[in-house]
Parts: sequence; C-alpha cells; structure tokens
Amino acid sequence: MTENQDIWNTGLFYQDYVHHKLQVSKYTAIKQLISSYLQETLSIYTTTEKSGRTNNSKIPLHKGRDDKKILYISGMALWLSKSQNQQPMEIANAIASRLLATCGDVFSVKIVPPGWIHFQLTDFALATWLQNVAVGNRGGEDERKNIFNRKSTADDGADLFSVQYAHARCCSLLLLAHRERLIKLQEPLPTTSPSVWHVIFPNPIPWLNSDLKLHLNHAAETRLISRLVEVVDDLVESKAAEILVNWKKTAQDLSQAFENFWRNCRIWGEVRITSPELAQARLGLVMATQSVLKFLLEEKLGLFACWEL
Repeated sequence: MTENQDIWNTGLFYQDYVHHKLQVSKYTAIKQLISSYLQETLSIYTTTEKSGRTNNSKIPLHKGRDDKKILYISGMALWLSKSQNQQPMEIANAIASRLLATCGDVFSVKIVPPGWIHFQLTDFALATWLQNVAVGNRGGEDERKNIFNRKSTADDGADLFSVQYAHARCCSLLLLAHRERLIKLQEPLPTTSPSVWHVIFPNPIPWLNSDLKLHLNHAAETRLISRLVEVVDDLVESKAAEILVNWKKTAQDLSQAFENFWRNCRIWGEVRITSPELAQARLGLVMATQSVLKFLLEEKLGLFACWEL
C-alpha cells in the first residue's frame, strides 16, 4: 500500500467516524445541527427552573455571507450575558471550550469580540454532509417524507424553466458519466427523475484528497455548496418554525449557482485524465444539486422534475 493510499484509507475511516458522530440523515440541516450542540451547553448557565424557559427560546444563530467557507455565527454569549451577569467574552470562551472538547472534529470554533462565536464546518464533516445529500442513506424516501413538509404550491412553470433545465442538465451529466465509466450507477436509465442516485462506484465519492482536504475549492464550487447548505437549512427550518420562504427564488438562485459551476468547473477532458477524483467529486456535487432541485420542483413548487428536456 502506498503512503497516499494509506492516508486516504485513514481519511475514509475518519469520515465514517464523523458520519456516526454527526448522526447525518439524507437532509440534515447544518444550522439545526449546530443549534442542537449550542442547546446542550445551556445547562452551564441555566438552573432547572430557568432552562425550560430558555430552551423554548430560539438560540441566535445565522449563516455567514462568505461563500468560501461554511461559517455560522452565534450571538449566544451576548444573549446570555444579559441574564447571567457575566462578560460576553467570558461566556463565549467557556462555550467554545466545552464544544471543542466534544465536537472539535465537526467544526472549528473562533471567538470574535465582543462575544460572537464563529463555527466553521471541517472538511471531514462537510464531505460527510455532501455524501448524504448526494446519495442518501438507508432511510431512503420514507425518512425524507418525515423530515420535510411535502405541501406543494402551484407556480408559473414558464418562470421556472431555468430550474427544470438545470435539473435535467444534472441528470444528463450523470448518465453521460456512467456511460463513459467515470462513475457506475445501479439504475442508469430511470423512467422518472431519480430522487436518490444509487452509486456503485466510487463509493464513497472521493470528496477529500490525499491531504484530507476537500477537492472542491474553486469559487464556483464553494458557492454552489453554500447555496445547497442554505436551501437545506431553509427546508428544515421552514417545517420546524413555519417560517415563510420564497421557494421560487430559492430554486432559481440554486439553479443559477449550478450553471455558474458548470461553466467554470470541467469534468471531462484534461480534468478526467489528470485528476479523476476531482472529476468524481464534481459529479458528486452534481448529484447533490439534482437531489435538492428535484425536491424543490416537486414538493415546493408543484412541478415535475424532468430528467431530460
């Protein structure tokens, strides 16, 4: 076994470990995941009497605007300082120490004055999340039905042709990759657009390189990943908190990010020859995009997600 192979196998083992620790389902929302960790830390500052009231409050947390990294920012320390008679920086450092002791392999934590807590998802955790959005898990369709609100709303299909086109493009790229043996699909010719691609090879998708860093670091790739994270956050949060989301704009923004990715990030030609794992990782990103676009089209916009046009 070569040194690089040994490192890669170690990475796959660690990715499985992170997968188990994350308890990732097909559509785990990163925001919801971080919120759950923050919720657990409230016991440090709340008595039994207070904790009931605090747990019913929404922990302040939002996704950062920088598409170059999956970053979330929490004002939890600032929020708690008002009732705990402590400085926000003191509370933030205590929260960070507790989280790093248990979740340091899932995200890095940084404290920014006057008491903001920054969470950046690790490459391992992001690779695990992408794998599950792209190809799902054993929970399959029944699990997805339980997680998301399946209420459909009719919309003007003409305005959403770009979204349907992006979805069909995703399907055609994956079928072409199967025919050219860059990937191997169990069911390469679906009668309807698939919600989950059953990938035989490569399994798992090589999201990480030999240095255990994410292959996908082009600006168009990171922007598409960021959009996917935001959409899944909205899908889960809209069901849990019944917030209003403009699904038409959400779908259009995602399809636009995909088109930008497709224009700037090649899969065939020299990339396939010199960096086959990068090509396969990009195809994995295409799978993840197709899966989310299909759900938006069929479950949120009331349109059929064609796999060819």
